[in-house]
Amino acid sequence: MVFPMETEQRVKRRALSVCQDHLRKVLETTRKVPQMMDSFVREDKKSAQHLLTEIKELSDTVDAARRGVAQELAEIGAILISREDFLRFTNLTSEIADFCEGIAFRLLEIMDRKWKVSPDVKNDLMKFSEAVFETVSRLRETAMTLNYGPSKTLEKAREVEVAERIVDDLYRELEMKILKSHIEVPTLLLLRDVIALLEDAADKAEDASDAARILAFAM
Repeated sequence: MVFPMETEQRVKRRALSVCQDHLRKVLETTRKVPQMMDSFVREDKKSAQHLLTEIKELSDTVDAARRGVAQELAEIGAILISREDFLRFTNLTSEIADFCEGIAFRLLEIMDRKWKVSPDVKNDLMKFSEAVFETVSRLRETAMTLNYGPSKTLEKAREVEVAERIVDDLYRELEMKILKSHIEVPTLLLLRDVIALLEDAADKAEDASDAARILAFAM
């Protein structure tokens, strides 16, 4: 069956809308990580427990939104040739929310056990988490430009790359600082997990920006 062009454009906008809504939920989840880090720096366990609960709940909404995107794309069917690109974009961004939950869990574990982390390392962790959130924020901006043509999307995608490179630099510096900080091995292992998950989140944001580039030409 041949579909008129306006029908194809309509289903593209429909698919993009559900993907953008899903990414909005991912960004909301990611926003909680610097807040969680702030509680960690201040040693506010009660606030950290509350934030972990919020992150878990938000992560559940991200999973539900991801399933909603998959269902929407299935209903749209073969008329949307680029549906696999939409699905890949959503799957990549969903992983960011998963990483956020892992980060929050590990930080609370350190607090529960009253393991010591130097103020210097804590402050760098705060700076690092903010840089990761900035990267995901740039991804959100990139996704919002998909209605406005490839050139705008490519411009915003480059901003994601720049933000991710800053994260990479901070990661290398912080990893070495943690290794040299003479903290107990269990704490060291959890902190390395935390910074690795933070970097993974930024990496996924960059991967998703690459997927957005492909979508830009399909729109």
